Amino acid sequence: MAEEYVQSLARGLAVIRAFDAAHPELTLSEVARSTGLTRAAARRFLLTLVELGYVRTDGRLFALSPRVLELGYAYLSGLSLPEVALPHLERLVAEVHESASVSVLDDGDIVYVARVPTTRIMRVTISIGTRFPAHCTSMGRVLLAWLPPADLDAYFASADLERRTSRTITSRDALAAELERVRAQGWAMVDQELEEGLRSIAAPIRDRAGQVVAAVNLSSHASRTTVDSARRDLLPPLLATAARVEADLHTTTGPHPSAL
Repeated sequence: MAEEYVQSLARGLAVIRAFDAAHPELTLSEVARSTGLTRAAARRFLLTLVELGYVRTDGRLFALSPRVLELGYAYLSGLSLPEVALPHLERLVAEVHESASVSVLDDGDIVYVARVPTTRIMRVTISIGTRFPAHCTSMGRVLLAWLPPADLDAYFASADLERRTSRTITSRDALAAELERVRAQGWAMVDQELEEGLRSIAAPIRDRAGQVVAAVNLSSHASRTTVDSARRDLLPPLLATAARVEADLHTTTGPHPSAL
């Protein structure tokens, strides 16, 4: 693919991705440092994006403009899953008083597509589009567990099993064994592997053909939810919610994951 790779496009997208909830405004130097570009290159990309309307500037600080939403609209406009899942997440959160989310798998990460928070329990702000490594999240474990064998082999061949806490599984053999356990029991629990104090439990969402196309989870602070209480009090309503989302999803989409 090297001869087909357009480096300038990749660099332009990297400039857009440099902005996030924690860094909504950046200077030229900060964009260059975040992307690894020279100041001159970063300036060219930023000014091009300003000209196209995707970035605004006051002469010193740069920020994304609402027009960047157009870049994801084509995908989101066909994504019925968030619309289907949201009322069920709201019902679940009202029942258990913990934050609930739905995510999909993308290139070794989970990507949040629907979320109903309660109190903030993580150091980072989670919003639609937030990404986390799949290997240390409950939804990631679910999505990896039901990958086709060839896709799972490809994941293991390229995955960086980063250690996020002292509890994070970083061994490929240990993760493979954990994924087998997830498949056998039908759900996943992650105990403080993504962030200290965060405990989460997740279940699969299947399309009409029975393929796992998304995952739904509940997350709680470890100080108020033990592993046993999560299994006893959170798992049953979570599984019931997954079943309700699936039932609605089957009436609104076709059998192929791309219909999501």
